Amino acid sequence: MGVMDFLIQGFQTAIQPQNLFFAFIGVLIGTAVGVLPGIGPMSGVALLIPVTATLTGGMDPSAAATSSIILLAGVYYGAMYGGSTTSILLNTPGESSSVVTTIDGYQMAKQGRAGSALSIAAIGSFFAGIVSIAGLVLLAEPLSEMALKFGPAEYFSLMLLGLAAVSGLAGGSITKAWMMTATGLLLATIGIDAVSGVARFTYDIPVLFGGLEFLTVAVGLFALGEVFKTILHKEEDGEKIAKVGRVVPTRSDLKQSAAPIARGSLLGFFIGVLPGAGATLASFFSYIAEKKLSKNPEKFGKGAIEGVAAPESANNAASGGAMIPLLTLGIPGSGTTAILMGALIMYNVQPGPLLFSDHPDVAWGLIASMFIGNLMLLILNMPLVKIFAKIIETPAKYLLPIIIAISVFGVYAVQATTFDLFLLIGFGLAGYLLAQNDYPLAPLVLGLVLGPMIENNMRRALTTSNGDFTVFIQQPISAFFLVCSLLWILVPFILRLKGKNVVVNIEG
Repeated sequence: MGVMDFLIQGFQTAIQPQNLFFAFIGVLIGTAVGVLPGIGPMSGVALLIPVTATLTGGMDPSAAATSSIILLAGVYYGAMYGGSTTSILLNTPGESSSVVTTIDGYQMAKQGRAGSALSIAAIGSFFAGIVSIAGLVLLAEPLSEMALKFGPAEYFSLMLLGLAAVSGLAGGSITKAWMMTATGLLLATIGIDAVSGVARFTYDIPVLFGGLEFLTVAVGLFALGEVFKTILHKEEDGEKIAKVGRVVPTRSDLKQSAAPIARGSLLGFFIGVLPGAGATLASFFSYIAEKKLSKNPEKFGKGAIEGVAAPESANNAASGGAMIPLLTLGIPGSGTTAILMGALIMYNVQPGPLLFSDHPDVAWGLIASMFIGNLMLLILNMPLVKIFAKIIETPAKYLLPIIIAISVFGVYAVQATTFDLFLLIGFGLAGYLLAQNDYPLAPLVLGLVLGPMIENNMRRALTTSNGDFTVFIQQPISAFFLVCSLLWILVPFILRLKGKNVVVNIEG
């Protein structure tokens, strides 16, 4: 069967009524998550894993996995759309990849061009979504076939590269990022060792034998951490919300933003494919590129429409690009894709090279649903721009109880132990304290997800080589990944020594 046959099959899966419903709910919630400052796609996806588990309870496992991942992916790229709304109207980025959009978007809003800015952001995001889905269709099969040639040594090195990439790009302090990665790896060792059957760090507490539930940790760190932050720092936003005005962009707006949208989409897609780079980096790069290419760069920062079109296209294309390493190699390129990976594993669907042969319905159904979801987002976002401007005004006193309720019910529905609820509160406090002291949370989540896989592949590789560690260097692909990992860590360090400050915020 060719790629087109698989894609047609994918569309047949995606247009089933329940999957259309899940895609619609996903993109709708995603947009709302993006619009509400502070929640971000990572917390949004983590919060909804238990909800999808409840909604798909009666389905057969494969259909449940497909529907759930369609909904969760919808939340992911929907949040990329929604993030621009607060950036433009309130000068408050809904999530980290929308930081760049505030620079020119808010200036446009102050000039009464908020409608144009919002609609160009939606059109750019739609075009970028289509570009990234086309890339996904073309690259998914060849990449997964290449990955099938991987043995345990290659997998071990590839996962190390994933960890190095995310840790090397997280926040201002690389040391803090590494501390968080190590914490995630340590937490992943709790429970019964899969190879020897020995209990590790369980202190004879039976509930710890199964290890820490990934969902509890993710929801605690992100969703509850945000709740504690809002409660403890009473944020009274005195920001004036700009009026939206005309929603349809003018012809000159479209002409000025056509090339930036195309460039941002391509750049964002290729940056998204790199594990760890993420949408924040893509939006920064595309903004810098547009400013360099512009005939009059001085208008950037004063309401240039290119300054909205390029980064918004780039961050959407990057979220599609990040799906490639997740689906074909089983490597989450960002915090959110790590959570999506955790969700897939929860349904016994292992992302990676075998996904396309073992679960083609899940893989191609998801790809097709992304196309449908992007179309839904465009139709949703153009008329609803004025309504979304109202969501921003939701007072914290109504919003926080909803987040707490979803978190508690969600975790209890999956685990059904009160121990996990205490763990949830503990991780919520930890998430708040860590974020307050600028410790990035994404490396911890990634360490927790990748830890068991890194360990299993390392031990398998060492078993086949009779304990000879050179096996990781002898295999050319493995050696290549190890060199890349080393460079990923060393290059920012060397640049830092030379006095260039490398600060890149990780995508949420």
